[in-house]
Amino acid sequence: MDVRELFVVFYSNDKIVEVLNWNSKEKISVSEKNLSSCLFKLSALFPKAYIGWCHIDVKENANFDNVEAFFKAKNTLLSYNPYTSFLSSKIGYVDESIFVNCNKKVKYPTWQAESLIGVTTSEVLCSINKRIKPEINFRYFLVSFSKLAITEGLFCYSEPNLLKNVKLIQNKENKHSNYTLFRFVSQHYKKRWLFLLMLNFFFYERRVLFLPLLYSLFFRTRLGKVFDFKNEESTSAGEIKNKLDVIIPTIGREKFLLDFLMDLEGQTHKPTKVIIVEQNLEENSVSSLDFLVDRKWGFQIKHIFTHQAGACNARNLALKEVENDWVFFADDDIRIDSNFIEEAFVQLAKNQVEAITFGCYQKNQARIYSKTFQWTGFGSGCSFVKSERVKKINFNLAYEFGFGEDGDFGMQLRNDGVDVLYCPTPEILHLKAPVGGFRTKPAVLWKEELIQPKPSPTVMVYNLLHLSKEQQLGYKTILFFKFYRNQKIKNPIKYYFSLSKQWDKSIFWAKTLLSKV
Repeated sequence: MDVRELFVVFYSNDKIVEVLNWNSKEKISVSEKNLSSCLFKLSALFPKAYIGWCHIDVKENANFDNVEAFFKAKNTLLSYNPYTSFLSSKIGYVDESIFVNCNKKVKYPTWQAESLIGVTTSEVLCSINKRIKPEINFRYFLVSFSKLAITEGLFCYSEPNLLKNVKLIQNKENKHSNYTLFRFVSQHYKKRWLFLLMLNFFFYERRVLFLPLLYSLFFRTRLGKVFDFKNEESTSAGEIKNKLDVIIPTIGREKFLLDFLMDLEGQTHKPTKVIIVEQNLEENSVSSLDFLVDRKWGFQIKHIFTHQAGACNARNLALKEVENDWVFFADDDIRIDSNFIEEAFVQLAKNQVEAITFGCYQKNQARIYSKTFQWTGFGSGCSFVKSERVKKINFNLAYEFGFGEDGDFGMQLRNDGVDVLYCPTPEILHLKAPVGGFRTKPAVLWKEELIQPKPSPTVMVYNLLHLSKEQQLGYKTILFFKFYRNQKIKNPIKYYFSLSKQWDKSIFWAKTLLSKV
């Protein structure tokens, strides 16, 4: 690993106080008065260095020593503020992503870069230079390019370890401006979200923010900017332990399961153990997977047979049997090439991550993503996770027979400090098998309700656990427009009150599901 110098810009009231070579403690003379311009200048002068920024008030508490330990890849930006974010929580009215409701207690993926303290590499700054103009407002500059670049392969984190002692940091509340909020939405989202933002303020806060809306329309969109992060290789890439357990829940898909097992048998890097959880609801039924014992396999097979249905329960049973370095969460109706596992470990070593979801497509399905980036979801049929990170978590049974368990599992990982990357290759073919599944649709608790819950209570479980208040309310507004055309009540006011009753029912049953876990 190359040895890099670290240059830190210390500032106060958006004015540069000093620029310091952190390693030698030598002061660097710069002519730039603008903070963001100074960062660009330093990256040009020192093309292979760490470039940091820090408010002068926290200089003595800054933890820039051994900063290279924080970096897994050169295309990384780390920052931290233990209390507030530059944009107010109202950004949740238009953004439901996991990057908004940031967990400040752990290293957490987010594009909400902070000005209090942070660090990135010269390569990152050189990649965005001339694509994003320097801003007088340094905080706006940081969140702007982070928001645009996170989908292009920039890894952005809130990193508590940048401060030696968080308890010593005073809570300095950001003065949130609605003008700044509307400007940000105007430049980083499609224009329709501006009107949705104003509508949400009116619906839920009884505020009419016409002037901030008008102000935001004078700013040109920044959507469509492309960043070329050429230095995607890990700064610490190397060998990793590569013994693998594969977990597969299955029900009524014997042929598909056999085909997938044959794919595993033909791998250039075979798994060590395959854990199969077979479900059959019939009381006196026995296993139909004779080929598990009739054939000789090049890996250990752990076969679990259960009469209890449900993918969440099945995966939890499998997780208890995990013994090796990594877990491959797989479905029973996928196909992989012979070098899939070998290539997967290449990506894990290259990116030095503990959880990664691979591209999973149906035949002839258009590919959406071509770059590796921080993922907002989790694929329970196409992901690798380091085994030690799943010992304390499970698939939440509140989602059983519903939707949201994948996303919830991913959020449990993130709230434990594990980022989830999306990697487009190696690919998985998802057959979407037409057979299997449940022979009878499970009866839900709210089946006899006169007012049916909307959204599904399992979706609401996820919302209650992982979304901020503003994100939940923004979701409710989107739900209103999404279903308005397809329902019988055409009076929008009457429909809104009708939807509110369904929403309340969904909250009631979501809390009921959570209480039963």
